Amino acid sequence: MSHAIADATMTDIHFSELQPDADTVAQLSSLLVDVVAGGGSVSFMHPLRMADAAAFWQQSLQLAQRGARIVLGAWDGPVLAATLTLLLDCPPNQPHRAELAKMMTRPGHRGRGLARALLQRAEARAADHGRWLLVLDTASVDGAAGLYEGAGYQFSGEIPDYAYTPHGQLSGTRIYYKRLASAPAPAPGVAAP
Repeated sequence: MSHAIADATMTDIHFSELQPDADTVAQLSSLLVDVVAGGGSVSFMHPLRMADAAAFWQQSLQLAQRGARIVLGAWDGPVLAATLTLLLDCPPNQPHRAELAKMMTRPGHRGRGLARALLQRAEARAADHGRWLLVLDTASVDGAAGLYEGAGYQFSGEIPDYAYTPHGQLSGTRIYYKRLASAPAPAPGVAAP
């Protein structure tokens, strides 16, 4: 699924669900290595080897092929400029929710609205899958709290000293959620409390 858009800040940008081809894995890997080197807290430490980044993305895209997640990409012509993953594989008692992970934008493409556009597409895909509650976390140190709050995500709390940043500084993590729709009635066959 690909969606083209054009405006003053996103000329030639198009969006798609990413597939496990060699070019996409290479571009995702390069993006991950660049973001980690720049201090982006996305579960990896600096320096991140390209082979380790490629192994991560190969596994992630295999899970996408099985329907466990959707890896979205924003393309600036032939360059993968940004990505966001929608995790759909939740426990049986949580079929109504999904998680957002690995929001990354190439440094030269920041400030152009790509992250917000990816959020909107992830929300639409979550709704397509019957998911009406989205959750995410972002680093307290240099994270994307402003982006998520500006997109209507509600701050739920902060866990101190949650993880190390890529360069070795402890950081808390901020937990956010967004309801895409009202909570439905209890599941059939389940007694209300």
